Amino acid sequence: MHAMKMRRSVAEIEEAFAKEISLDRHRRDSLRRTAEQRALKRQVQRRNKRGTVRFALLVLALILTAVVVTVAMFFTLYQLLGS
Repeated sequence: MHAMKMRRSVAEIEEAFAKEISLDRHRRDSLRRTAEQRALKRQVQRRNKRGTVRFALLVLALILTAVVVTVAMFFTLYQLLGS
């Protein structure tokens, strides 16, 4: 009877151990997925930030070009009509 009780408790211990391993595996998978999602989110944020900066530089370049062309045009017009 004592051996039977011992076997049952060993089986229970083995079952609990297997359950703990399974839970640990799920926990690790969940942590890995969470880390991958955070990394992907950071990558998207960096890409968007770079895109916003590039767009701002493009707008600035266009405005600066328009100002330079306008000043050059009026200067040339002044030179032609002034003489």
